[in-house]
Amino acid sequence: MVRGASKADKKLAYDAKLCQLIDEYSQILVVAADNVGSNQLQNIRRGLRGDSVVLMGKNTMMKRSVRIHSENTGNKAFLNLIPLLQGNVGLIFTKGDLKEVSEEVAKYKVGAPARVGLVAPIDVIVPPGNTGLDPSQTSFFQVLNIATKINKGTVEIITPVELIKKGDKNALAIAVATEYSFPEAEQVKEYIKDPSKFAAAAPAAAASSGGAPAASAAKVEEKKEEPEEEEDEDFGMSLFD
Repeated sequence: MVRGASKADKKLAYDAKLCQLIDEYSQILVVAADNVGSNQLQNIRRGLRGDSVVLMGKNTMMKRSVRIHSENTGNKAFLNLIPLLQGNVGLIFTKGDLKEVSEEVAKYKVGAPARVGLVAPIDVIVPPGNTGLDPSQTSFFQVLNIATKINKGTVEIITPVELIKKGDKNALAIAVATEYSFPEAEQVKEYIKDPSKFAAAAPAAAASSGGAPAASAAKVEEKKEEPEEEEDEDFGMSLFD
């Protein structure tokens, strides 16, 4: 794509690119691209060179280009792609074996740190075990209703703690990092601000609970369906031409 081109020219170039790939390649994979960085995508592109081409772009642009191809060729089969173009996705055009292409892409899967606002791709559970923290830190776990005991001078989590489920967002993490709040989050924010306030409250909290372990974890809120992204001047072609 030519730098400095107008928005209309970029749209036309993207349409031509996608239509050309549809004509040239016999198979198309729709791939999720959540939490995938540009370097990671570049590595995937290099790994697929030869039989496959990766194309990214706004969903609205991809849908537009698919419709244009259908109108120009009379081939309605590719319109089946449109319902699949939801969320952060890309297209892999290939002449190779789909299983082999999927396995090649999977080679570049890497772990990534959680960030506020992202949807969890898997369940996140903290297993029972020693935390390595000294007993003065028990108040932090009590604020979160995580059952612990002191073992060999360190804090140990007694039962598995489900922090978040696949497809959910951690409302507590969001609240801590933003002005959004709810009662439990206010406690955590207060603790982070001044942990010393909870040092004296910890024994009282333990006594009032009668020693019964509580297994509830931080509250979560279900993922809300996000509106379709609006078009802008970056159609994602620079990384994958």
